[in-house]
Amino acid sequence: MTERTFTREELAKFDGEDGREAYVAVNGVVYDMTGNPHVKASAHHGNLAGQDITEAIMRSGHGDKVMAHLKVVGKLVD
Repeated sequence: MTERTFTREELAKFDGEDGREAYVAVNGVVYDMTGNPHVKASAHHGNLAGQDITEAIMRSGHGDKVMAHLKVVGKLVD
């Protein structure tokens, strides 16, 4: 199976609003946060779905380890 790639513009469409999936990117990897209990109204601690949240995750106390339990759906390309 070919790995899916997302541009920032494509990723922005997965904002968790109106029934859409909630995807985020961290370190170039795109994760599916849809249905995650920590995601409420498409935001997690002020970080919106549909965005690259690498900096915010790295500043957090847990870093990217928190992403390990999420499904990988592709890679972010510039």
